[in-house]
Amino acid sequence: MKTVDMMYQTMLAEVGQRAMDDAWTLDFRPTGRFVKVRVKDRDYWYFDQPDGEGGQNRKYVGPVEDPEITKRVEDFSTIKTDYRTRRRLVSSLTRDGGLLAADRTSGVIVEALAAAGLFRLRAVLVGTLAFGAYSGLLSVRLPSTAIMTADADFAQDYAISAGVMDSLPPILKLLQSIDPTFRAVPILTGAETTAFINGEGYRVEFLTTNRGKDEYLDKPAEMPALGGARAQPLRFMDFLIREPVRTVLLYGAGVSVLVPDPARYAVHKLIVASRRRADGALKRDKDVMQAGILVEALLQTRRSSDLAMVYIEAWERGPQWQEGIKAGAAMLPNEHKDLLRECLEAGSKEIGEKAALPL
Repeated sequence: MKTVDMMYQTMLAEVGQRAMDDAWTLDFRPTGRFVKVRVKDRDYWYFDQPDGEGGQNRKYVGPVEDPEITKRVEDFSTIKTDYRTRRRLVSSLTRDGGLLAADRTSGVIVEALAAAGLFRLRAVLVGTLAFGAYSGLLSVRLPSTAIMTADADFAQDYAISAGVMDSLPPILKLLQSIDPTFRAVPILTGAETTAFINGEGYRVEFLTTNRGKDEYLDKPAEMPALGGARAQPLRFMDFLIREPVRTVLLYGAGVSVLVPDPARYAVHKLIVASRRRADGALKRDKDVMQAGILVEALLQTRRSSDLAMVYIEAWERGPQWQEGIKAGAAMLPNEHKDLLRECLEAGSKEIGEKAALPL
């Protein structure tokens, strides 16, 4: 697996920083102010913006304990962006640096939702679009066949959606401002929707964590922060989106996004692959391919300890998780089975805790 030259790694870091600066500027105009609010023994930043009628509109920003967010609050008055420079950097990264850009449809959708505040509200880009962003995050060149997609998936923890006291504009209106052919996909049990699709079949779907009670199983969850959209609860989603990382989606001038930790993504894909039905063979094969590629990348970039830690966390969740990991690992090509074993053994030595090998 070819690594990305240091020059392009530096350029990518610059694009990511500038993209976050730009997103911050769009969300937080100089006429407003940041305020600290205490909720259930934790401090959070909110942003008050005059509504033009003598009142204030309040937006959720994030936890005070997040050092990156708090630093940006402190540096708010000095943040400036240079959109044209970012576009040139992104162009160079994709044209000369060997990193893969998002396709236009995906890029436009993620950019619009990001500008509306989706990632500020702690939603996470998941699925193949997130996988494509790992090329820059891990500084490796991923095969283009592993990132082809016709959908965009976003996940948000239910507790976050219910607790931030803020919301996106109506999702359908946002999507229709990009493409008027977008429509809601109704669920068979009622009028609620967790997904939207355009005239060309491109699908946007919202997912959330499974709250564990029978009354919530297979029922779309009401998500107060998602602008009227509901989200499909899925098992294992809490593991995937725990402690997401920030990176940049290479489209336009770069879009600052949150994605799952790549080690979590790899383990999650092994489990999900094991639960695909026979009619989901193509998705299962893609799950296995992406998991194997990430294991190789984590080993090559000396992040074996990252994989070992989240692997052990998943393994200790019980027999069903262990069976899923074993079944998924068994589907890996022999080369990636060997790399998984090598990565877990190396990571176990680094963290001083032995990982039970699945093979």
